[in-house]
Amino acid sequence: MHVLTFEDLCKRGLAQGKRVFIRADLNVPLSKEGAIADDTRVRASAPAVQMALDAGAGVMITSHLGRPTEGEFKPEDSLAPVAKRLSELLGRPVRLQADWVDGGFEVQPGDVVMLENCRINKGEKKDDDTLAQKYGKLCDIFVNDAFGTAHRAEASTHGIAKYAPTACAGPLLVGELDALGKALQNPKRPLVAIVAGSKVSTKLTILKSLADKVDQLVVGGGIANTFILAEGHGVGKSLCEADLVPEAKAIIAAAKAKGGAVPLPTDVVVAKEFSATAPARTCAVADIAEDDMVLDIGPNTAKALAEILRKAGTIVWNGPVGVFEFENFAGGTRAIAQAVAESAAFSIAGGGDTIAAINQFHIEDKVSYISTGGGAFLEFLEGKTLPAVAILEERARGNNA
Repeated sequence: MHVLTFEDLCKRGLAQGKRVFIRADLNVPLSKEGAIADDTRVRASAPAVQMALDAGAGVMITSHLGRPTEGEFKPEDSLAPVAKRLSELLGRPVRLQADWVDGGFEVQPGDVVMLENCRINKGEKKDDDTLAQKYGKLCDIFVNDAFGTAHRAEASTHGIAKYAPTACAGPLLVGELDALGKALQNPKRPLVAIVAGSKVSTKLTILKSLADKVDQLVVGGGIANTFILAEGHGVGKSLCEADLVPEAKAIIAAAKAKGGAVPLPTDVVVAKEFSATAPARTCAVADIAEDDMVLDIGPNTAKALAEILRKAGTIVWNGPVGVFEFENFAGGTRAIAQAVAESAAFSIAGGGDTIAAINQFHIEDKVSYISTGGGAFLEFLEGKTLPAVAILEERARGNNA
């Protein structure tokens, strides 16, 4: 990645007295009462703001929140709870600014102004050029620190980077890309990827891409059921995509062709219904009954996968291997989490369910890097170009600071 970094600008004294526009990912979960349920993204975004303040700049920061209707402001779409939490983290006031697209508000060195939910602005999601130009006129320096939205070309992530006098990457974005690059572009071997989820179809391109790169491709959740079916075993009434069995077989073959493997479950934990209170039964994959639902990997499989992870040089983790929210079916994901924590490998994890599992099993400080991005994390794994990063690279090659 060859981009101008905000840290470099600050070290060179180029942010002093400037108006800095930070696009962060502050799309936090809110309770029914409107309180922040998890402030991880706010805490992750605070360093960029502090960096700007320390450099003597005035700060504007914005983000999307939820799924608002463009052109229609509703109280539940407001970034007010985020502004309050950021103020607490920074130890200084954070002023909330509505109707900010056309300017008309002051930003002095030392100020922190939270610009209301950018997804309310007409043309934001379509990367409207006129809107992007207006954004660009608000600032001297644009800082993209929102890895979680880097896979989207929107006016506040992509368009503004074309028109701001200077466009650069914030510390969170740089950290994410460095960690992902370390994990995939020049990894310490063996490289082990854990890809789990409900459907093969949603992660098919990721699985294909990783099969060519990794030494071990661990599949879990509903995805694993399709692979179990591909191996000739029944999966009862489990979540499964029978039409994608040929694709699963092709992925297994591709991994083997390059000397890798797709280690599949030998035993599973099943139940007759999807319920937290459903009685759990452990059985070999060959003994899955027609009315069984596979809800977790079994202890023998968990032990085998844990051994693979402990010997890994690099681990990429996206998705829990079972219904870990239900205690009866949490054993497999707990074992994976513990193995990741105990491994000396460089580990990077991403995705909402993965982070929830990491928090549930208290291994936050044992994972080398926890990505704040969901879709961007997955698209990077696929090898796709992230538009918001590509425009920063383009600016770095052209006329930038």
